[in-house]
Amino acid sequence: MRAMRVHAPRAGLVSEVVAVPEPGPRQLLLRVCACGVCRTDLHIADGELAGGRLPVTPGHEIVGCVAAAGPGAERFRVGDRVGVPWLGGTCGTCRYCRSGRENLCDGARFTGFHLDGGYAEFALADEAYCLAIPEAYADEEAAPLLCAGLIGYRTLAMAGDAQAIGIYGFGAAAHLVAQVARHQGRRVFAFTRPGDAQAQAFALECGAHWAGASGATPPEPLDAALIFAPVGALVPAALAQVVKGGTVVCGGIHMSEIPTFAYSLLWGERSIRSVANLTRADGEAFMRIAAQARLRVQTVAYGLAQANEALDDLRAGRLAGAAVLRP
Repeated sequence: MRAMRVHAPRAGLVSEVVAVPEPGPRQLLLRVCACGVCRTDLHIADGELAGGRLPVTPGHEIVGCVAAAGPGAERFRVGDRVGVPWLGGTCGTCRYCRSGRENLCDGARFTGFHLDGGYAEFALADEAYCLAIPEAYADEEAAPLLCAGLIGYRTLAMAGDAQAIGIYGFGAAAHLVAQVARHQGRRVFAFTRPGDAQAQAFALECGAHWAGASGATPPEPLDAALIFAPVGALVPAALAQVVKGGTVVCGGIHMSEIPTFAYSLLWGERSIRSVANLTRADGEAFMRIAAQARLRVQTVAYGLAQANEALDDLRAGRLAGAAVLRP
C-alpha cells in the first residue's frame, strides 16, 4: 500500500510503498476512505511534539471501512464504516483510567504519533477505541469530526454553562464548535488574525454573532473564551475580555510561550484551563450531538500524494475549514 510518512522533523512527508498490516487481537484493518489533516499532524511533522516514534504515518481523523478483523474483534463487521480518533489505546488500570479520565493516562498511545495513522491506503486500529459515525455525513465530511469536532466539543464542555463564548482562531475545530454552541443556544464571538476578512466572513457563515480581529473588543463581555490558535499571546488577550469568574480554555496540544501579564487580568476568579486529548465517552457524546445538529462541515480535499501540500496550506493559514486526504 501507499503511505505518507514522517522520518525526520521539518523534512516533509515521504511517499513509500509498505506492506498492508495484519490485524492482531481485537484489531481492525481499515481501508481508509478519508483522513482529516489536523494541526497536531503539523506539529508532529515539524518536530514540535516529543515522545512519538519515527518513522510514523500521521493522521488521526480516519474514516475507514472494515476490511478484516483480528481474533476477538466483535464490535464491528467487515464492511462497516468506522472512525478512528487521536486516542488509540490506554493502560486501563491507572488512576486516570479508573476515574474516567483516560485522556490523561501516562501509558496512552495516540494514532499517527505512537501508532501508524491514516495518511495511507490502509490502517490498523484497536476496535475498543473506534467510533461509529452518523450516517448523515459523507466520508469527507465525517473525517474532521474525529478530532476537530471532538476536541472542540471537549473544549466547549470546559466552559461550563457560559453563554457568551469567544473563539480565538477560526479553523477546523472552531467552525464546528461554533455550530455546536449555536445549537445549544449560546452566543458566539469569533476572533481571527487581523485583516483576515475571509476568516471573519466564514465565522459569520458558521453562526457567529460577531467576528473581528484578535485584539478587538467584542460587543459584549465574554463568559468564556476558547483558544484554538497555537499562539500564547492570545491567553492574556482573552483574559482581558472575559468577565469575573470566566474561563479561558486552551484547546490545542501545542502553544507558543504565554507572555507575562498583569495579575489584574487573572484576578476576579478568572481561570485558565487546558484540554488534553479526549476520552471515548467524549467521542460517543459528540457523535450523538453531530447526528442531532447536522453540522455543516467545510472541507478542502487533497489526494494522498498531496499531503505535504495540505500541511503547507494549514501552516500558512490558507484553509477555510478542514483539509481532508482522499486515498
